[in-house]
Amino acid sequence: MQVAHSIKGRLRSIQSSFSVNQLSRTLFAPWRKIISYPGASFQDKVRAWGDNLFSRIIGFVIRISVLIAAAIAIVLTVVLTVIEIVLWPLLPLAVPVLLIAGFFI
Repeated sequence: MQVAHSIKGRLRSIQSSFSVNQLSRTLFAPWRKIISYPGASFQDKVRAWGDNLFSRIIGFVIRISVLIAAAIAIVLTVVLTVIEIVLWPLLPLAVPVLLIAGFFI
C-alpha cells in the first residue's frame, strides 16, 4: 500500500517539474517578455500592438502545449500506478506460473 501513498508525491513531482502553477498564471503573458513599445506615429502603435499580440499568441501556444504534456504525464502516472497496485500482489504467483509454462513450451 506504500505505492498508493506515494502517488501524491509522484503527482507533486510532475506538477513541480512542469511548473503547472506558474504556467497557468502566466498563460497569456508575452513569450520571454518580448514586448514592443509603441512609437509616436499611429503606424508604430499598430506595429507594436501586432508584435505584442504575436508574442502573446506564441507564449500561449507554448505554455498550453507544456500544460497538455503535464496533463498527459499525470494521467499516465495515475494509470500506471493503478496497474502497479493491481499487479504487485500477483507478482509472487508469476514465478510458479512461468516455471510451469516453461515446461510446456
